[in-house]
Amino acid sequence: MVCPLPCASLCMLSSFNIEQRRSSHISSKPISESPKTELFRKFNSPFELKQVHTLVIKTGMPISDLPLSRVASVCARTPSFPYAQQIFQQVDQPETFIWNSCLRDFAESDSPFDAILLFYQIRRYNVLPDSFTCSFVLKACVRLQYLFHGRIIHAFVEKLGLQLNLVLLNVIVHLYASCGRINDAILLFDKMPQRDVVTWNTMITQLVKMGDIDSAYKMFVQMPDRNLRSWTAMIAGFVQCGKPKEGIALFTKMEEVGLKPNEVTVVAVLAACADVGALDLGRRIHDYSDKRGFTRNIHISNTLIDMYIKCGCLKASCDVFKNMKERTIVSWSAMIQGLAIHGKAKEALELFSEMIYTGMKPNGVTFLGLLNACSHMGLINEGRSFFASMTKDYGIIPCIEHYGCMVDLLSRAGLLEEAHELIEQMPIKPNAAVWGALLGGCKVHKNIEMAEIAMRHLHELDPLNDGYYVVLSNIYSEAKKWEDAAKVRKMMRNRGLKRQLVGVQLLLAGREKLALVFGLINTPPGETIRIFKNLRVCEDCHASFKLISSIVKREIVVRDRNRFHCFKDGYCSCKDYW
Repeated sequence: MVCPLPCASLCMLSSFNIEQRRSSHISSKPISESPKTELFRKFNSPFELKQVHTLVIKTGMPISDLPLSRVASVCARTPSFPYAQQIFQQVDQPETFIWNSCLRDFAESDSPFDAILLFYQIRRYNVLPDSFTCSFVLKACVRLQYLFHGRIIHAFVEKLGLQLNLVLLNVIVHLYASCGRINDAILLFDKMPQRDVVTWNTMITQLVKMGDIDSAYKMFVQMPDRNLRSWTAMIAGFVQCGKPKEGIALFTKMEEVGLKPNEVTVVAVLAACADVGALDLGRRIHDYSDKRGFTRNIHISNTLIDMYIKCGCLKASCDVFKNMKERTIVSWSAMIQGLAIHGKAKEALELFSEMIYTGMKPNGVTFLGLLNACSHMGLINEGRSFFASMTKDYGIIPCIEHYGCMVDLLSRAGLLEEAHELIEQMPIKPNAAVWGALLGGCKVHKNIEMAEIAMRHLHELDPLNDGYYVVLSNIYSEAKKWEDAAKVRKMMRNRGLKRQLVGVQLLLAGREKLALVFGLINTPPGETIRIFKNLRVCEDCHASFKLISSIVKREIVVRDRNRFHCFKDGYCSCKDYW
């Protein structure tokens, strides 16, 4: 057998025990001549490799008995790279194959940049890369979003004549698209001599991530063949882009072609059901998930909780929550928020206490639910306490939504000066929702001066929102300031908002009652009627629904833009209305 470094190896062998005692990198035990020694299998440095190599030479073992992938790994990014090459030249396996194995491990490790460094080392020592070499390095570039190095590998693909390798081109398309160079990805996509479903799916997924849902759907329609991932990516894309109805319609078509949803599809469809209140479909997906065992997936259970809450089925969401064997902070927060918007403030606070008892730490969403509960039910002291506890006890910096809840809470309670002071002291610029909460409180408590302050800011932040002008006009009218009310109406006419005013105050209010009549006619006695709308429930409808619920002995659930109103036996779940 030929030894690549015979002198060094023999000298090392003669002074082996001395080196062992001196080195801090290896075990203090003398190495055995048995190939079963731990060092033989687990050498961690070029120095230890040379000791093992010496043992191989001395015992006459075949050099191929060395774990060659480990040889490559310990020498890959060191000056001993040529030493590993000399070992590989004595075995039957191609050198490129061995380095590729190392590249793959690096690309899939916690430090994928090592794969890129190894690639440059390979080229420095004239190892010829092949398609696998390029694919592993490209994988590392995708993980790191390193477009510069990816372009270099793309150039090697062209230079090596690998332009027909579909796997490589798919990875390059993915790299360009995921790094934000969608035009480059499209250019390469158009020039590809052939494409498979992976190519199309990659483009659709990346277009969806960029928010270009129209281009994604156009590409989806053009696909010659679609698999479940294609349909799921498009359905999820519609939901993410605020088009849940289109997502549900596409899901229906998917079922028509005979495809069964997987767990990712289920999450997307349930999210769409939550957005549009498609309770029947949501229940059917729940039954399907139970039969397939999907509900063991925490993400699916969390989405089910959210779906049932947004569809007004609080009990069903509680049942899902109780049946979960494991819960995340998302589970707890969703349930707390659900109880809050359904007027169950006491239960929301009790659930929070139970969560803390389990050792789960709250996050910003948890406190948003708690503050909502306090706001809807007028729990002023509790709200103040939670707001202070966020930062003091948990280090959570309040965001604009938390401030909005506190302003809403204080304004509802008539503490308008305190609410205004909180707005003025906010470390972030208040938005229209914050000032709108103050304006709503001014209407209830008939504070014209504060309402005018709030309106000045709303006039700048959201000048086309007719609702704020309506509130201010009503405040003036109730105070018998007819001239000021007339000025507001004139301002609305000048801004083209008169038509919207009529629609909001009259037509949509009538539609709520028509929806209730339609529900009473078309549902069996005793069944809950659910009505969903994007605007706040008007006072007239609120009073009417309370009365009707006692007459027909039916529960009526109305979801407006802020919360749920559950009317039953002449009462509403909310403490008050404004």
